[in-house]
Amino acid sequence: MFKLILLFLSFLSLNAQNIKIASYNVENLFDLKNDKTEYQEFIPNGKALWNQRNFNIKLNNLVKVISDLDADIIALQEIENRDLIKLLQKNLPKYKYYSFIKYPNSAVGLGILSKIEIKNSKNLDVKFETKLFRPILETTFIYENTEFKVFNNHWPSKAVGESYRIKYAKTLQDRLVELEKDYDYVLIGDFNADYNEFETFKKSQKLNNTMGITGINQVLNTTINEKFVTYDDILKEEKRVHYNLWLDIKANERFSTKFKNQNNTPDNIIISPALFDNKKLSYIPNSFQVFKPDYLYKNNEIIRWKMSNDKFLKIHKGEGFSDHLPIFAEFSIQKGDKNPLKQIEKEEISTILDLYKKEKLIEPIFLEDVVVIYKEDDKAIIKKVNDRAIYLYNNAKELKEGISYDLQINQIQNFNGLKEIKDFIVEEEKKEVTNYKDFYLDASSIDIFDFKYDNEIITNLKGLVKNSRLYLDENRFIKLYAKNRDLLPKNGEYITILRGHLASYKGNKQIIIHNLSDYKIGN
Repeated sequence: MFKLILLFLSFLSLNAQNIKIASYNVENLFDLKNDKTEYQEFIPNGKALWNQRNFNIKLNNLVKVISDLDADIIALQEIENRDLIKLLQKNLPKYKYYSFIKYPNSAVGLGILSKIEIKNSKNLDVKFETKLFRPILETTFIYENTEFKVFNNHWPSKAVGESYRIKYAKTLQDRLVELEKDYDYVLIGDFNADYNEFETFKKSQKLNNTMGITGINQVLNTTINEKFVTYDDILKEEKRVHYNLWLDIKANERFSTKFKNQNNTPDNIIISPALFDNKKLSYIPNSFQVFKPDYLYKNNEIIRWKMSNDKFLKIHKGEGFSDHLPIFAEFSIQKGDKNPLKQIEKEEISTILDLYKKEKLIEPIFLEDVVVIYKEDDKAIIKKVNDRAIYLYNNAKELKEGISYDLQINQIQNFNGLKEIKDFIVEEEKKEVTNYKDFYLDASSIDIFDFKYDNEIITNLKGLVKNSRLYLDENRFIKLYAKNRDLLPKNGEYITILRGHLASYKGNKQIIIHNLSDYKIGN
């Protein structure tokens, strides 16, 4: 009887747990059979040393990651074939279920490992006349009599233009509108598109072959009118909109890959409005995370699978994991875990700090007694007593440095991680603040690499300039940036920052120089 009670309690505990859903691009898991579809460096037992030893290391390393991540469902990309997903399953016995799909002549496919029962799976075909990529894997799950779907994606890389990813998004969206509006589903995987792709790809003529339209944003409707769909409005839209979970974490922490040490978000978890409707499965707010233990991410570096270049061939070194970090989120069918969207909607914004917690404004807000602490042309930085500073990146021509104002803030934005006020109205010009420079921060008394100091004006920072970097000592430096590069100090000059705009760009700290008077040569 006692054993039965323990078993029952264990069963209750299991069913009280949240469902963790994860995604991981494993970076080319190939076997040792020559199928003639492998990339050159993965031809078995060749000059690149893709051999039994290196295969075993790669496999064991991936097993460790998946085991430590301990998701209930994990979507995997870049798996060569079904035999490999089954081999992973064999080494990870917690996962009783799997699904897999790939095109016959494609190098890699997509798979799912699951502790939760799989009802069925199928593929959504996305084919092109001259190029071969991957289908979309649609898998249906049953948990506690609740049905939901996970769509595993691996869209074409940025070796091709956005029109290719548009076709994937259109195929996916066409399938989604066939589902009932209250059906629970998760879009997951390597989309090869940033959560804010509509902002980041426009400057590239190669990528932007779609007149500014992106698959992940405008087709999947994670944005409406170039504003992100957020908690505030996801249940109010008539369109089939979606919420991208990258919005749940701070802007500087949004990355699953690094390119030239800059943050990128090709891996995404995008969820349906039904996961906020309090009916069946629900997303648990702010549960989204990047999985980055020290063995995967250290000293701002992702510990990827390492290869060395020997003339024209990459050689496997037999160490590392993947160039992507896993991402995950949690969901629940427990009534107590339902989303408090009504509470979120009632949050009042009265400080600049509050603005840093929002992606957009549903309605205008008012800031009283903000002081212009820096002004250059049509740009300004404002700050309040006992509050943060924020950047007005344009339309500030009429503001005056050292004057306080009441402002109506109409819209904000994140520009590559930096919070900015995009649109505002002056309600009232208040008074002169003679001691406004007291708002400046002494760089010697703060950690200038801490992102909580974004948009502050710093002073008393000295160093040697090398290649647009200010070296504080032999090992520490911060980038110097100016829209007009003629404003930047020259190589070899020792400078003192007098009024530096401390900012961030794609996860890296920098000082923006707006005027030659922002620094002086020498001590």
